[in-house]
Amino acid sequence: MPRRRFLAWLSMGAALPVMAACGGGDASAKAYPVSFSEAEWRKRLTPAQFHILREQGTETPFTSPLNNEHRAGTFVCAADGNRLFASATKFDSGTGWPSFWKPLPGAIGTSTDFRLGYPRTEVHCARCGGHLGHVFDDGPKPTGKRYCMNGIAMKFVPA
Repeated sequence: MPRRRFLAWLSMGAALPVMAACGGGDASAKAYPVSFSEAEWRKRLTPAQFHILREQGTETPFTSPLNNEHRAGTFVCAADGNRLFASATKFDSGTGWPSFWKPLPGAIGTSTDFRLGYPRTEVHCARCGGHLGHVFDDGPKPTGKRYCMNGIAMKFVPA
């Protein structure tokens, strides 16, 4: 192996754990209109909600009842009730997580997430910074986006 290629691989190997540990543009570092201490979040949320929303966890696919929710209404943040997605933008992505092609205006924020060792676009609640999931460029028209959300991070409010 040429020396340059070896050094490039070596430096990548050293950089990936650092990037993964840093988490990229961490949404939790920003100040949000709805903010509580870790202890208060733990009181307000179930253990599963806390893990997803506050520790950037991921639920097991095909386990959320919201994956099969097809009524008219709005999907809101489980932590603060912020309106996130209209039911009209929900679609079956086949991934096992509730998926949407467009959020409501001003509902979400994004940051770069390196936790898997490569960049992904994390989606978080614009009001509390809670982790909701990730957005990908393989969704349907008209946006081409797939907002792949953790059902535990949301609640459904029927119309």
